[in-house]
Amino acid sequence: MTSVNAETARDENEKVKEEPTKAAKLERKELNRLRKLYRSLPPNKFALVQGLIQEAARLRARCDVLWDDLQYHGEVELFSQSDDVDPYERERPASRIYTASNKAYQTIIKQLDAMLPEEAEKELRFAVD
Repeated sequence: MTSVNAETARDENEKVKEEPTKAAKLERKELNRLRKLYRSLPPNKFALVQGLIQEAARLRARCDVLWDDLQYHGEVELFSQSDDVDPYERERPASRIYTASNKAYQTIIKQLDAMLPEEAEKELRFAVD
């Protein structure tokens, strides 16, 4: 026989699985946007870059969520090793993760852009502006 707490936890887990998170929604939106932008690649290259497109979408969604967190909580926090030591400001882990994720996203987008034919690149500039 299962306990009431186990059933409640299971119900909450099922709700989480059913409702996409903000990051999942952002990722899907970015994935669709990138696929649309890079659809002009030859079919063999387009198939080849699907992994890059997927990872770029994940990174963009992560950066958006982290950015919201940084705007709300700031980039630094007071930190103390123990109660006996005065707290000092340090960079929040979310800030470091944002910086690393943003750098990885920029690198992937640069790789994807380098694969575009020159005429598609011109069209892309107008589509983004």
